[in-house]
Amino acid sequence: MTIARVIAGRNQQIIDCSPEETVRTAAERLAEHRIGAMPVVTGGQVDGIFSERDLLYCIAKHGASALDLKVSEVMTAPPIAAEPTTDVLDALEVMTLRRIRHLPVLDGEHLAAFISIGDLVKYRLELVESEANAMRDYIRTA
Repeated sequence: MTIARVIAGRNQQIIDCSPEETVRTAAERLAEHRIGAMPVVTGGQVDGIFSERDLLYCIAKHGASALDLKVSEVMTAPPIAAEPTTDVLDALEVMTLRRIRHLPVLDGEHLAAFISIGDLVKYRLELVESEANAMRDYIRTA
C-alpha cells in the first residue's frame, strides 16, 4: 500500500508559494484556500514548507513585523518528503514521529502531490473498512 495508490487518479491543484513572497501574502493564501500548509517552490524544486505553525512561531517571535518577512526566513527547511513508492504506514510513522501534518510527494525532483496526514488516515480507514466488508461477505457465504 503505497502513496502512489493514495494519489492515483487525484486531480489535485497544489497551492504553493515562493520563498521570496512575504509571510503576509503566504498567510493570505493559506486562509483563502483554507489549508494548513503549502510547499515553498522555486523553479519546480521544493525548498521547504510554510505552515500555520511557521506563521504562529514567527509572529510570536517578531510580532506584527513578521508579516513583512520573506517566507524563506520562516519556512521549515529542508522539507521532509515522501516518494510515490513510500509505504503509507511508513509515511504515517514519519509524520507522527516528526510531528508534521503535511508531506510533499516527490517523483524524482518533480512535485507529484502534497498530502496531509488526514489523506493517509482516510485512505487507511477506507482500506480497513473494505477488508472488513469482504470478510463479512465471506463469512456470510461460507
